[in-house]
Amino acid sequence: MTWDTINVGTHFDQESSVFVAPRRGVYSFNFHVVKAYNRQTIQVNLMVNGWPMISAFAGDQDVTREAATNAGLVILEKGDKAYLRLEKGNLMGGWKFSTFSGFLVFPL
Repeated sequence: MTWDTINVGTHFDQESSVFVAPRRGVYSFNFHVVKAYNRQTIQVNLMVNGWPMISAFAGDQDVTREAATNAGLVILEKGDKAYLRLEKGNLMGGWKFSTFSGFLVFPL
């Protein structure tokens, strides 16, 4: 089965996995990232223009498949770039079992 990405406005670049803000505003982002192995910790950051804005951790040593999940509101300027960065650990199937979504809550 193939899953298509919903990309209204085409502001998410599927090649680079980077969202580029089309306008200044408050954006809501959420992500869910699955780790691959027990006895490891993963750390994932929502990055904006190279700076970590929101972090998530999963570190239960006895669980093989655990998710690091977080969400938050971020003010972005037009052209700002938002993306996920794996800081520590290994993912289950790469990014295949992970989600990243965002939307404009209201313009500023």
